[in-house]
Amino acid sequence: MKLYSVNAGHFKLDGGAMFGVVPKSMWNKLNPADENNMCSWALRCLLIEDGDRLILVDTGMGDKQDAKFFGHYYLHGDDTLDKSLAAHGFSREDITDVFLTHLHFDHCGGALIRQGEGFAPAFPNAIYWSNEEHWDWAVQPNDREKASFLKENILPLQESGRLQLLKKPAATDGKLATLPFADDFSIRFVSGHTEAMMLPQLHYKDRTIVYMADLLPSQAHIPIPYIMAYDTRPLLTLQEKKSFLREAADNHYILFFEHDPVYECCTLQDTEKGVRVGELFKLNEI
Repeated sequence: MKLYSVNAGHFKLDGGAMFGVVPKSMWNKLNPADENNMCSWALRCLLIEDGDRLILVDTGMGDKQDAKFFGHYYLHGDDTLDKSLAAHGFSREDITDVFLTHLHFDHCGGALIRQGEGFAPAFPNAIYWSNEEHWDWAVQPNDREKASFLKENILPLQESGRLQLLKKPAATDGKLATLPFADDFSIRFVSGHTEAMMLPQLHYKDRTIVYMADLLPSQAHIPIPYIMAYDTRPLLTLQEKKSFLREAADNHYILFFEHDPVYECCTLQDTEKGVRVGELFKLNEI
């Protein structure tokens, strides 16, 4: 197995929304806001080369939306999905699997491209992966999340015939089991941010790496109260974070961040204030 960090650009979101109840006087030191209270965040995907499979985890927000849409989210920077794939010697046609942690626009928007009057898969040779519970949640969105679940990002995947839906395993002893997906690749399910979000957990160079998606968008979100206002069930996120961070610290996991504007990975350490960041480093330094 080989892993590659793939940056699909940066975008901006309101700092208060990203840090929830934490006051700006605290979070602004971690990710300084601009004059509109907006902070910059990465759209960092993960590419997994495993035998004859080339698996892309998440796709960024893509470029098919109109100017009004991008006026809200300020897509910026020189990185694009195509440029980042090419830097590692790959193209869209090489991707065999697109694994979507969840179907919010900043995670799945790049999965489709505009084609004529409609939309087509951006990775023509790939199977697209979601799960049954999250798919049902996304295609019949609640009022809180429907601005993040865009029909043009979701329904054409099913219409293409290239969508596969996984089944979330039942709870055992109060805990959800992980679901195998590929060699050295299993899936953790969490539902505080949105229903049945999937976190890839990889065994790589004798270490465990977890792609954090929106459970921990950045290293700044590691302290327990730092929970996004976007989360549908913040108290569940709190429980999921506490459980995961304890497990990750005890077992020396590496965390890979999708949205941290600077840092790709970190380890954890115990401190007097609880579990906190240990070392910060790039994926290719493992």
